[in-house]
Amino acid sequence: MRTDAVHCVPGMSGGSAGPPFSTFICHIHHVHRVIPVTFTDGHLMWMAAMRIFVAFDSSCEPFDFSQSQAVGTVKQMIKEHFRIEMTEDKQVRRFLELKYAGATLQDSWALGDIGLTPGSTIHCMLKEEMQPILRVFCAATKETLPVMGDVFLLSASVSKLKSEVSLQCGLPVSVFRLTTPLGLELYNCNQLNDYAIHLGDTLRLDVWDGWAEFLKGCLMGHKHTVQRYLSEEEPVLRFQQRVALYVAAYFGHLDLASWLLERGVRAEEPVGAHPYREWCWETEHPELSKCPIHAAAEAGRLLILKIFLTSNVLSLDCRDPSGRTSLQVALQHRHKDCVRYLVTKLWSRVCFPGVAFSMWVYIQIKRWVHKAQRKASSTPSQALRVPFRTRVGDIVLVDGFSAPLMTSKLKSKVTKEEIMRASQTIQDLVTARDAGRSSLPLTGLPSHAAPVRLPRLHPAVTNGCKCRQGGRRQQEVPSVGSRDQNKNVSQSKISLPPISQDANPWPRFSYTSPKVSLILSSSIESFSRCSGRTPRENAIYCLSLASAFTERPWLQQLGMARTLVRRTVKNAA
Repeated sequence: MRTDAVHCVPGMSGGSAGPPFSTFICHIHHVHRVIPVTFTDGHLMWMAAMRIFVAFDSSCEPFDFSQSQAVGTVKQMIKEHFRIEMTEDKQVRRFLELKYAGATLQDSWALGDIGLTPGSTIHCMLKEEMQPILRVFCAATKETLPVMGDVFLLSASVSKLKSEVSLQCGLPVSVFRLTTPLGLELYNCNQLNDYAIHLGDTLRLDVWDGWAEFLKGCLMGHKHTVQRYLSEEEPVLRFQQRVALYVAAYFGHLDLASWLLERGVRAEEPVGAHPYREWCWETEHPELSKCPIHAAAEAGRLLILKIFLTSNVLSLDCRDPSGRTSLQVALQHRHKDCVRYLVTKLWSRVCFPGVAFSMWVYIQIKRWVHKAQRKASSTPSQALRVPFRTRVGDIVLVDGFSAPLMTSKLKSKVTKEEIMRASQTIQDLVTARDAGRSSLPLTGLPSHAAPVRLPRLHPAVTNGCKCRQGGRRQQEVPSVGSRDQNKNVSQSKISLPPISQDANPWPRFSYTSPKVSLILSSSIESFSRCSGRTPRENAIYCLSLASAFTERPWLQQLGMARTLVRRTVKNAA
């Protein structure tokens, strides 16, 4: 700190000088100002102070801050100086926001860590933030979604709330269910007032059992994860493919959407209901007839719309539950690029040799042709079929009576429970048959509950010898396990070098103490335990914070990141 002169004056108390070294006021003359520093009982109470200007509401006021002060303390001083009233209720939240060099300062940051110099200017703004009406905790992704809107939403129907949640998370309404904090399921036909839901409550979103990994793959756009967790039941498999195309259209995953289109999933086909609830899908929720192309238009995914219309131009005339086309949906959500593309596509012309049609006429002709083809290929037996494909023996869920199958259980847990139920059924049947209370043999069990038959163990064969079975001599092929065992036996005479248990990636030097790696590993473990982050995660976190200062050069951002890293290590120590 640059100074010109230092003047020490003994403190006066009641017109007489006080005891020596009791209180001295030292005026340190800076270049632009004078800062009072106090010595108490012979101890120097001095901190590096600097003058910073705060711009708020068309005024700029100087403040004297210390480099070690936190941003939260600075906010408190600014609030008292300008007499700003804060509100913190369930609907509106008013708070101060400080910005410097293009970055929003967090309350836990210190002024010295962000590169503030004397004479700098901090911009202060008073913001109002609408609090969410409700919060929804997604059990599959472990995220909490805010549901914004008016307070009148609390008196709306459950189906409307599920539509808002679907728009927030990108999942179709037939995939999840909502429950209250007390565990009561929200049914579509009821009102939210029936469940005594209050402002600011947190609801729980659960998906179908065994679908958590599948939906995570859909949300991330990982095609191989989606392929791995598809169901083996054909109706459920087709439903999962429609759900995956809907999610891929909402989030813009081109690779996943292209693969599903190649599998025969259509963008103009409604997602529908789960096969277990197919008997009541027409009256369950109006958005069950929503199609993937409507999700792409809502989210403004231009590339997804292009591949959908390239695959089938009939998607242009696909209607959502409200009777809107994809163009009307894009207009409502103000996606200019999607509106421009859809209008251009709709007003284009389709040319054939000697004749040309407008796109709208071509869509109508193609729709009539498809309708005639379906009618000509249908048989009287198919015309008399029921509107849903539920068969005898299939699972049917009835609201309020059936056990819930939407509890967000993992696939491994569901498979383990199925194996335990099958083994328990087999054990009960065996016990009943042995006791003479049942005439049902074990061979009458269903295929999915049949006991698991392990392969027959072959006798170990060594040195390529032959054994006699059934009066014939045949060559037995040694199994993989026996080959590995023989290989280990043959190599057992050679002493192998000891396996190093050192996991330290640092190279070893000839003059390095053997305890250096242990000290380094213990230090890293203690830092991770205290800070909650590994050194790599902490470096990435500090770099992301420093990169928020967009007005600073990259080297200065790197220096700020290094300062933050040193500060976190010092605090952890």
